[in-house]
Amino acid sequence: MQLALAQAQLAAQRSEVPVGAVIVCDDELVAAAYNQPVASHDPSAHAEINALRQAAQVKNNYRLPGCTLYVTIEPCTMCVGALIHARVDVLVFGAREPRAGAVVSQQQLLKQDFWNHKLEFHEGILADECAALMQTFFRQKRGP
Repeated sequence: MQLALAQAQLAAQRSEVPVGAVIVCDDELVAAAYNQPVASHDPSAHAEINALRQAAQVKNNYRLPGCTLYVTIEPCTMCVGALIHARVDVLVFGAREPRAGAVVSQQQLLKQDFWNHKLEFHEGILADECAALMQTFFRQKRGP
């Protein structure tokens, strides 16, 4: 999660919402990414999507079995769907995203029984640090 936090800090330095993600497959780091929708003019360029794209290129496969995605903030609906389609085995996230989090905060998509792939998840890893980065970013953006 420390590596994901470092990616999130890169996003913040570039005036992107500070979310970072890394993917580990078979104990090997295969992708590290951060949010880039503003710079790339791409609404799908979330940290998770960028990391999935990198990992798929490294693995030469759009499916990523045996992989774990670490992300600083609870994923949104789009990112949960992409994780399922990529067949990622485990999702680990830091802080919850109370308004748009699709794992535990709102839709709880991974608890649905209609998916053809089940994804294990763990939350709260370095949650305080992940949340603080977001809070600091938005406080600076919006003011006191």
